[in-house]
Amino acid sequence: MTNSNNYCVIMGGGIGSRFWPFSRKSLPKQFLDFFGTGRSLLQQTYDRFSKIIPSENIFIVTNDLYASLIQEQLPELSPNQILLEPTRRNTAPCIAWASYHIHSLNPNANIVVAPSDHLILKEDEFLEAIGKGLKFAEKKCNLLTLGIKPNRPETGYGYIQVDEQKDGEFYKVKTFTEKPELELAKVFIESGEFYWNSGLFIWNVNCILKAFNELLPELVAKLAPGVGLYGTDKEKAFINEYFPACPNISIDFGIMEKADNVYVLMGDFGWSDLGTWGSLYDLSPKDNNQNVCLKCESLTYNSKNNIVVLPEGKLAVLQDMDGYLIAESDNVLLICKKEEEHAIRKFVNDAQIKMGEDYI
Repeated sequence: MTNSNNYCVIMGGGIGSRFWPFSRKSLPKQFLDFFGTGRSLLQQTYDRFSKIIPSENIFIVTNDLYASLIQEQLPELSPNQILLEPTRRNTAPCIAWASYHIHSLNPNANIVVAPSDHLILKEDEFLEAIGKGLKFAEKKCNLLTLGIKPNRPETGYGYIQVDEQKDGEFYKVKTFTEKPELELAKVFIESGEFYWNSGLFIWNVNCILKAFNELLPELVAKLAPGVGLYGTDKEKAFINEYFPACPNISIDFGIMEKADNVYVLMGDFGWSDLGTWGSLYDLSPKDNNQNVCLKCESLTYNSKNNIVVLPEGKLAVLQDMDGYLIAESDNVLLICKKEEEHAIRKFVNDAQIKMGEDYI
């Protein structure tokens, strides 16, 4: 029996530019089926949470651009379960709006907030952790995040340092650290005190609104005047007018790093933030020479450690290549060194400036 006070907010408005050219402005990565399962990352996220949260209590926050994509991929959602942002304003405004909206429907709501593009391999363990987190949020005004035990010094994730103080399985958070340089990441791993920040949050709606009031009053000033309009047919017009004036700030920077009531629940459920080509390479099956080939066919000669992603029905022939990313989608072919994928954002910007929107 699912608890009617439990809600889920899935954030699905990003462009996923680090996955260019596979992820495009018109069809970002959360709407793509990377592994040929027949379900996109967004659909998999919805499927996962609908097992423990009433389906009518699941909301998607996304950009106006993706309204029809959401309806196409998740036809079971009613239109009022899709919150459409008129412009991108990072995670804090997105979560604040969703919190006000849910509070108008249920002032006792407990909310899990999740990105739409994560991969979870051990679903039962994951859902068990979410269930524990929701019970924790119901009892006390604490902000909870899920921490992942790191298995490598990853520079693409944020880190959480835990305190010795704890409440059962829930550890008090000492510090949050943004994506570190490699040497610092190695120190974090060796210390045993640091966990990856999964970007998954759980809290009671009153607790998160209290945190917004205390720590981000400039954001509250823009969205609080909508109380009384949220959950009505006047909500969208209000959001269209006031949301673009919200500060562009992340929930990590705006709330989690500043609040003194943040806890973390450790998890080991085969989690991956599918944020980069490198993370996709790590998760994918490899041949004897550590090459990954997705969607297409390939012939390799004296080639190793490559990832090749071409449209279905295409053949890639590689000779004497080591550590390359070869990706083609629509009208763009990208070939670059795998370990230099951080340059992809520069490639996207350059293509946009020199060639316009057709290639983005």
